Amino acid sequence: MLNNIGLPGLLLIAIVILVMFGRGKISSLMGEVGKGITAFKRGVDDGKKELEDSAAEAAKDVTPSTDKDKV
Repeated sequence: MLNNIGLPGLLLIAIVILVMFGRGKISSLMGEVGKGITAFKRGVDDGKKELEDSAAEAAKDVTPSTDKDKV
């Protein structure tokens, strides 16, 4: 459906949006979108780090224990 928009169509859409919302509203909206993207990336990085840390701890605990009390 949207395969045939092209550059003139995108420019027309951008002009209509600019007229409807105004420059100030669009710039504040883009700022909020940027903050959201930054927070999402930070969350993904924190999740990856947490998974790597838990995998590293699991790898440390592989060695068998040598309890002399069980003998």
